[in-house]
Amino acid sequence: MTHLNGADNPVRVLLAEPNPLVVSALTVCFQNNTRFQLIGSVESGAEALSADAAGFDVLVLAWQLSDMTAPDVLKAVKARGCGQRITVFSNNRDLGHVRQAVRLGALGFCYQFDDPSVLFDTLHAVANGRICVPYIDVTKINDTPLAQLTVRERELLAVLARGWTNQQIANRTGISENTVKYHLKNLYDKLGVRNRAMAVAVYSREADD
Repeated sequence: MTHLNGADNPVRVLLAEPNPLVVSALTVCFQNNTRFQLIGSVESGAEALSADAAGFDVLVLAWQLSDMTAPDVLKAVKARGCGQRITVFSNNRDLGHVRQAVRLGALGFCYQFDDPSVLFDTLHAVANGRICVPYIDVTKINDTPLAQLTVRERELLAVLARGWTNQQIANRTGISENTVKYHLKNLYDKLGVRNRAMAVAVYSREADD
């Protein structure tokens, strides 16, 4: 699927973006750059997933589509194992989004408010199979909050997510309720949260990744 850049061999781009203003602006940008060919645009993740992967080299994917998010699309593409080359085009400078996108298989990530040259350089790199994202240490992509927990702490977090009370945890593990509270405090400290609800939110967010 490698599609080397060149005036006679432009990188074919499919745009998945629900905002008509963004689509219009990018259409003009691509028309003025002979290295690329915008073959079309879609508004939904379902349309992006049903598009013929052989008909384009890079999918430019908005973070929020009309029916799903970029992570939803990336998960579906990853499950299919079809190796589509995807660049996420986001309007949010959240490095957590970058990490999540790369973990799910995106090769590129850039922002809508960057200079168009950044997008073009990113797409050129991705079309040739390289990773091009805002600066993050890619060796630490999987260093998520849960990665630092012990097996016991992960088990504790899992039962919290099921709604167990401190007393239920104590009864089922054979330890005192005070010991449960001690373990929970250590767990909250490691996750950088203040309470049970926040800990469960972290657990649920990473489980969705």
